[in-house]
Amino acid sequence: MEKGNVLVIGNSGVGKSTLINAVLGEEKAKVGWGTDGTTDNLNIYENEALPFRIIDTVGFEPSFIKKYKAINAVKKWSKNSAKEGHEDTQINVIWYCVDGTSRKLFPEVIKDLSKAIAMWKSVPVIVVITKSYSIPDRKENIEMVEQAFANQKNYAERLHKIIPVVASTYVLNDNAYAAPDGITELIDATIELMPEGMEAAKADIAEFKLKRRRAMAHSVTGVATTAGIVVGAVPISFSDALLLGPIEIAEVNGIAKIYGIKNNEETKLFLNSIVEAGTVGSVAKAAISALKSIPGINLGASVLNAVIAASIVAAVGEGAIYAFEQVYLGKKSIKDVDWVTKVMESRLSNQFLDKVTTVISKITENTDKKTIANIIMEMFKGLSQETDCENE
Repeated sequence: MEKGNVLVIGNSGVGKSTLINAVLGEEKAKVGWGTDGTTDNLNIYENEALPFRIIDTVGFEPSFIKKYKAINAVKKWSKNSAKEGHEDTQINVIWYCVDGTSRKLFPEVIKDLSKAIAMWKSVPVIVVITKSYSIPDRKENIEMVEQAFANQKNYAERLHKIIPVVASTYVLNDNAYAAPDGITELIDATIELMPEGMEAAKADIAEFKLKRRRAMAHSVTGVATTAGIVVGAVPISFSDALLLGPIEIAEVNGIAKIYGIKNNEETKLFLNSIVEAGTVGSVAKAAISALKSIPGINLGASVLNAVIAASIVAAVGEGAIYAFEQVYLGKKSIKDVDWVTKVMESRLSNQFLDKVTTVISKITENTDKKTIANIIMEMFKGLSQETDCENE
């Protein structure tokens, strides 16, 4: 089986390094004592006999600054694993380590750890209760972990196992000791979950990359929306959306590039359908006419024109993001020209009028163009993730 990766995460002093050495069967991770921890960076360990590697994280400290740095270290590793050529560093199983002797801290600890691994939304989790010396306390510890996870949104279903362990022999007194326990169970559970974890990691990476593309596409739409304000505010009659053509062409081409869709003969009709909906399309013209006839608007012509123009650009951009995502995900083809035309028309219909009317109610004659653009983007941003009736 292809080797996967286990991310080991927990507070400083919880015994992560001792646990790692116990699993590997050799002293590879540096062991420290007390609460300061010893791991400053994320380190990766492996044993040829195990079908997984172990990634040891920075210990979470009580200090806010140190805790913040620890969370960011895991986030940085996670984001880097999404880059080309870094596939062998993706996280497939997560060991949450909690100290069995400090169960009152479970809820807060699990909350902090969840922040660090937010990118891995589907990867299975095993909670390892370290220093689980007291057998009578184990049942209570397990119940408290289950409750702490139940209170964490979207995490309860990811909790696959709770395994109490004693990673190394612990001397209680001259006549009694707690023998190592739970290590083989932890190894077996990890191996069992690894295939599922590998598929989950691929799905999480794909979602992460899609969100990054979406964020970049939103930035293109934001710039184009601001440009639409400038064009719409020119001291000439804004009777139709044709003046926005150059802005929308640049906007749509920029978004298409983000989603890996080239502007060539094969895609020409698809891309043109998006732009035309916001320029010469009958729905766009009808929207302009309807907005200009709304009674009681206390805005001058130039400001009103600017809002209408920028809103059309924003709607076209968000519609383009939605359409290109469907192609990127393989749900639609660039040959689906009729579909994309209907998608864009739906973005410029009654819902569009309602959103622009709301924008108008939030600004005055003195509102600067940056603020106007932000308000418009806030109103239209959700359009790129809304499904249309034709697609369902």
